[in-house]
Amino acid sequence: MTTSDYATYIAGLPRVLAAAATLLRDGRGRVLLVEPNYREGWALPGGTVESGEGESPRQGARRETLEEIGLDLAPGRLLAVDWVRGPARPPIVAYLYDGGVLAQERFDAIRLQEEELLSWKLVDRTGLAAHLPGRLERRVSAALEVLDSGAGAAELEDGLPVSG
Repeated sequence: MTTSDYATYIAGLPRVLAAAATLLRDGRGRVLLVEPNYREGWALPGGTVESGEGESPRQGARRETLEEIGLDLAPGRLLAVDWVRGPARPPIVAYLYDGGVLAQERFDAIRLQEEELLSWKLVDRTGLAAHLPGRLERRVSAALEVLDSGAGAAELEDGLPVSG
């Protein structure tokens, strides 16, 4: 196969997007959520993995957390991987990493990326469904279950566990 043939082959392959986020908690188990200014609802610190630049999901989660809330935190273990289908776009593989339990001083140091975010807050588990869209709420809940049980990362499709 020539270089030209290989490039044509690669260009014809299906596309998939990648996103990565960090799950940060306080000592009471509340989850840090951010409020984007470009859509309704809340989210976790995170975003698109810049794979075209050679960025890995773990690196993307760290970069996005730093950009969005001003905290440079090395992501902990992988908690969930979610294959997320959507209209008018390729599927997204969403990686969710453990950001750990932060001390109050870290929360006090948060500086929002004003170009994308309006605010942040800590939300109890029981309030997540009222703040997060369905698939994201299910992904966060699955990640919290992984943390509670000590199990391996959750494999999800559209936020639902994959049986296998």
